[in-house]
Order: sequence, then C-alpha cells, then structure tokens
Amino acid sequence: MKVLKFGGTSVGSPQRMKDVCKLILEDGQQKLVVLSAMSGTTNSLVEITQYLYGGNKAGAGDVISRLRTKYTQHVAELYSTDQYKNKVQKFIDDKFDFLASFSPSNFDGDQEKEILAQGELISTFMVTSYLTETGIKAALLPALDFMRINNDEEPDMEFISENARKQLDQNPGCQIYITQGFICRNMSGAVDNLKRGGSDYTASILGAAIKADEIQIWTDIDGMHNNDPRVVDKTEAVRHLHFEEAAELAYFGAKILHPTCVQPAKFANIPVRLLNTMEPEAPGTLINNTTEADKIKAVAAKDNITAIKIKSSRMLLAHGFLRKVFEIFESYRTSIDMICTSEVGVSMSIDDTKHLNEIVAELKKYGTVTVDQDMCIICVVGDMDWENLGFESRAMEALKDIPVRMISYGGSNYNISFLIKESDKKRALQRLSDVLFNGKE
Repeated sequence: MKVLKFGGTSVGSPQRMKDVCKLILEDGQQKLVVLSAMSGTTNSLVEITQYLYGGNKAGAGDVISRLRTKYTQHVAELYSTDQYKNKVQKFIDDKFDFLASFSPSNFDGDQEKEILAQGELISTFMVTSYLTETGIKAALLPALDFMRINNDEEPDMEFISENARKQLDQNPGCQIYITQGFICRNMSGAVDNLKRGGSDYTASILGAAIKADEIQIWTDIDGMHNNDPRVVDKTEAVRHLHFEEAAELAYFGAKILHPTCVQPAKFANIPVRLLNTMEPEAPGTLINNTTEADKIKAVAAKDNITAIKIKSSRMLLAHGFLRKVFEIFESYRTSIDMICTSEVGVSMSIDDTKHLNEIVAELKKYGTVTVDQDMCIICVVGDMDWENLGFESRAMEALKDIPVRMISYGGSNYNISFLIKESDKKRALQRLSDVLFNGKE
C-alpha cells in the first residue's frame, strides 16, 4: 500500500477535491491518503483563536460566520445528491457550532489546539463523502484514534503502528483510506498537533508505521530543483536525492519538505516521492537511502543569517572555551547553523536574532565580538565525500569573484556551505548553476 499526502492547495476548492479524487483512483490500487485542511482554513482558525485570546467573542463569531458560508457553498458545488449534501452540511454545521461554543473566558492552549484541528476533520469528511457518493469504497480513519506523541513531543511509533493497523483491519476491502494530517493526541489524551512538517510528517510517520511501499508527497511544485527557479535561470527538477541530501536542501531553503519530516521514512527505509498535482504525469523527485556517487545534485540558499565572531587569546591551548561559548547560545535557545574555528577565534552563524543583544553581551566576557548581519548561506548538495577529488574546488572556483565570510566543509558527506552577503546571493547562485550544472567555466 502507498501513502499519499495532499496539502491545502490540492484540496482548496470543490474542483481541486474532485481532481485529487480522480488522481488517487487512476491506477486502481489501494491507498492511504493524508489530507490537510482546505487552503485558507487554518489561517481563519488561527484568527478565531486570536480573537478569543483577546476577549473578543464577536470578532471570533464574524470569522466563524464567513468560514461557514464558504463551506456551505463548497458543499453545494461538490455533491450531486441531496442525501450527501444534507449529510455533509449537517457535519459542517456541527463543527461550526462547536467553534462558536468557545468562550474568551479561560481560553487556553488546549482549546486552541482543538480549534486548529477542525480544518483537517472537515476536509477529510468532505473528500471521503465525495468518494462514497461516486461509488468508491472509502473509509475515513480518524487520526485522533491512532496518532499520538509522547512527552517529548515525538511520535509514539509503537502506539501509532499498532492502532493504525487496527483501524485498517476494522475497515477491510476498502479501495481508499482517508485520514487527517497534522493533528494528533498527546500522552494526556488532549488534541495536539505535530508542528514540524505538519501533514508531510503525518505521511512519513504512517508510511513507516504500516511499512508502506512508498510515500508520495503531492504539491503544486515539480519536485526539488537544482536551484531556486525564482532567482536562477535554467533550473531543472532533481529526479533523485538521498534522504540526507533532501534534508540539507530543505534546511537550506527548499520549501517543499521540512528538514525532519522524512526521518521516519528514512529510518524505515521507505522511499518518498515528491509529485506535482498540476503535472501528475511528471516523474517528480524520488528520495531514498541510495547515494548517486560522484554527483552534485543541487544548490540552495538560506537568507536572514547573522554571523558572530569571537576572538580571544584565552582560547589558545585552552580547554573548555568552546563549551562556554556554546552554553551561551543554549541558554538563549538559539541554534547555530555554521561554525568555523582557529587557534584564537570562532565564527558562528545564526538565523534567530531574537536574543542577539544578550548573546553578544555574554560573549564579550570572553573576547572581542564582531557581528555581520544581512548574510546568506549558500549550500552545495551532493556526494561531497572528502575522497571525491575536485568537487569542493569546483564550487570555490565558481565563487572566486564573490567575498566569502565562512566556509563549512567536512561536517557532512553531502554538503559544502558558504556564508556570503545577501546582496551577492543572486550572483553566487547563478555562477554556481553555470559552473556545476550548465558546463560553463
């Protein structure tokens, strides 16, 4: 069985829902389909919670009323029989009555998560009902019955595997199984969510839990590209990536996948395929545990980077210096992207500057601190094993006319990263694309 995930834009209108149903039925194979909320719905639900936190029940009511009207129109367009129109309309009315029942008094995080879960509950009920109306044997598997996170907010894989299988066994012979992305329960049984990667994460977890043949992530973009097509000319979709390469690209700017959401699939050795709902015939990008030797795959960029350098003679031949520096970042819950060291200095880059002033003040206790803002990390991804002669030199040769603040190489077998000024980003990406992919020197 394959696990397919469709995001909010893929089910963003009645026609899109019909198109998705046609797509998942095309080959006649049994599938488990993970759906997000209809596009725009989650934003409206967030707005409702903001009004409730602010004590404005009338404002929340206005948003609920507009959203109810929108869904009522969708019901009229999606279903062809009064039986299903009435059935789905009642379900939606019940959900919106539930939303209207919340009071600003004592409104808390648990209630917020219940509200945010309603979008996925509605979209999956609508699609399952449409499939059933058209004669397809489809079953709706409630994610809240089997998706659970532990006290560390990580998926409880043993529980998920056991209970997802139980749900499938309780609905034998179905052609299509539908479930919600993003939402889950926590160890106390309260409604919660997966946060990182949302519905993609759900699909990866479920694929690993039921030992799926393949996990498919359907978006409106043709897989991962070897560069950003909005910035660089002549980009192409990358047709194959190792899981580590995909994680590097996701972290350094590729927006299709969250860096951690495919980890369950990676550990279970289940391939993930990125596909395009607008071009379903396109091969997309296959992600698995196979490395294509001696090949550079792609370039990505991460903006809004700040570089911090601390220089101190106290670092020379001293033990414990780096530990003290890192503890400062840890105390302010600030992650470090890149790091380079010498005998008397260390440079780091961060993308979260919320506590920058406090961090710099702490670092000044140990040495002279320099801060460079408006920086950008350029990441070259591929088989970057240190024994592959010439790969790093080709990348550096491409950037020979661009000032480079830091270089990170050797921490991973899959990337080499350069820290440059944001103002040089477009020129750097184009130059790397020309040299690494288009055969120019």
